[in-house]
Amino acid sequence: LMKEATKEVHEQAENTPFMKNFQKGQVSLHEFKLVTASLYFIYSALEEETERNKDNPVYAPVHFPAELHRKAALEKDLEYFYGSNWREEIPCLEATQKYVERLHYVGKNHPELLVAHAYTRYLGDLSGGQVLKKIAQKALQLPSTGEGLAFFTFDGVSNATKFKQLYRSRMNALEMDLATKKRVLEEAKKSFLLNIQVFEALQELVSKGQENGYPMQPKAELRTRSVNKSHEHGPAPGKESERTNRRHTDMMPTTPLVRWILAIGFLATTVAVALFAM
Repeated sequence: LMKEATKEVHEQAENTPFMKNFQKGQVSLHEFKLVTASLYFIYSALEEETERNKDNPVYAPVHFPAELHRKAALEKDLEYFYGSNWREEIPCLEATQKYVERLHYVGKNHPELLVAHAYTRYLGDLSGGQVLKKIAQKALQLPSTGEGLAFFTFDGVSNATKFKQLYRSRMNALEMDLATKKRVLEEAKKSFLLNIQVFEALQELVSKGQENGYPMQPKAELRTRSVNKSHEHGPAPGKESERTNRRHTDMMPTTPLVRWILAIGFLATTVAVALFAM
């Protein structure tokens, strides 16, 4: 029922140009960082509410914190990209805040609807995570050791296919009447719409920055451990760091159209491509 109810909006997302561009690896570091920040706020709210309702019979059977929770992983990624003071630097868009408020409202007043948000987010991430991880790692030239990509790594899941089967069987066994099931299906569609609004906000932010001549790439894009050490214990980075900076600068798209398309591609792909694999 969930898959059928979200089929139309899924197809809309699947056929958008920005999703295809991301699959081609056309993504900049700055947009990737913005998306990661938005995901942090969304997952912080979702996991606060799922923890609040972990003993509620309408949600408890699909509560898998050790296997699925993403907040801690996103914190690692944000520290890698922004540095130790990342909490003061990351932006929370108005559309992201709206998504966050909906999650809190649902968790406090209608916990059965958390099933819809958990399904669309967690199973989507688990399904498409490995594909997206490889694309982002190659496009952004991130370390092969996984820094900056913790979000896509599910250490608690040894077999994704079997785990998704378990999750779906638990979800199908939830005791809900028909009216409640319909409300859950409507909430799943609302989850997609909230994501789309975040996409649009990112698009507006990036395109406005281009039009007004604002720099879209922060001065320090990556803070690897080696660079941190050179700053702390020695002079400014040498030629190797300069080459790294040039590499990331060269990867930045130069036209406003491409930039805003790529800005929203990552989130769309996380949901759209991943649900296709469910």
